[in-house]
Amino acid sequence: MQKLNKIMLIDDSEADNFIHKRIIEKSGIAKEIVVIFRATEALTYLKNETRPELIFLDINMPGMDGWEFLQEYEQLAEIHKAELVICMLTTSQSAIDREKAKQYGMIEHFMSKPLTKEKLLEIVRAHFSEAR
Repeated sequence: MQKLNKIMLIDDSEADNFIHKRIIEKSGIAKEIVVIFRATEALTYLKNETRPELIFLDINMPGMDGWEFLQEYEQLAEIHKAELVICMLTTSQSAIDREKAKQYGMIEHFMSKPLTKEKLLEIVRAHFSEAR
């Protein structure tokens, strides 16, 4: 199976990032895992670094939350957004949040934490044919 070059985790929770990073590492699906604790830093990263193919985004974060991140993300130049899959990975069970996520065309999945190997592989198989 061919690996993705980069997966990004955007979440303010150290514990969640630790667990999710370990799951991605154990799956062997990514060459690099970038962990970012603040949405504003993630936007800066996307503008200045090699972009990831897959982002897992939390909703509830201090400062800029996941929804605000998506609003800013929509304003980025297309070169920074091309061929990028965004998955909301959240503790929210809110039907309102689930419906709101549908309003953003760039959100491919809305799923509850924690990330599991099965969820990860399902996303990879659905969106990255070279990684099947």
